[in-house]
Amino acid sequence: MTPPIIERDPSDPQKAKKEAINPALKLVLELGPLMVFFFANTRGEWLAQKFPVLADFGGPIFIATGLFMAATVIALAVSWALVRSLPIMPLVSGVVVLVFGALTLYLQDDVFIKMKPTIVNTLFGVVLLGGLAFGKSLLGYVFDSAFRLDAEGWRKLTLRWGLFFLFLAVLNEVVWRNFSTDFWVAFKVWATIPITILFTASQMPLIMRHSLDGEPGK
Repeated sequence: MTPPIIERDPSDPQKAKKEAINPALKLVLELGPLMVFFFANTRGEWLAQKFPVLADFGGPIFIATGLFMAATVIALAVSWALVRSLPIMPLVSGVVVLVFGALTLYLQDDVFIKMKPTIVNTLFGVVLLGGLAFGKSLLGYVFDSAFRLDAEGWRKLTLRWGLFFLFLAVLNEVVWRNFSTDFWVAFKVWATIPITILFTASQMPLIMRHSLDGEPGK
């Protein structure tokens, strides 16, 4: 079965509105909650002193979890207000953050929030590779893509991203099980994000070769 082709339609005001979003704002919405998580974990004791209500959450990792949940909800709400739709990946990730964050706070056990990246990345990896097993390339739906690729391009890109998601899941398990909480939080922000950016950039040659938006290979 031919994979879906996700393309821009200038006549669609919804898509036109989505394209008009400032890239800087989009980046803030995507990375903002993670930066809040990192800051709150690093300055948890200071935050508890300045805002005593936060002390009810527990130690720094629990304060960070609570603020991470709040920041995630705010980011999703702003995205919805701007485009009246939510991409699948941020939505699923947000739901997992809220569920595992709530378990973390209720049970006072940071294992749940540490497992969140493992759950999310494994879920997307299995979905993408499982879709390929049934002849479907679902990457365009997962990323809410606006580019067009031929069937071979979608298949290759979906395979690569599926394997990369599983790699991130394994990497998260290795880090949180073998290093301190502070190291895991820092790694989540300052290592995982650059790794993902580098991987994304490395896929551009494949996208260019299989693009249907212009001449092949251009």
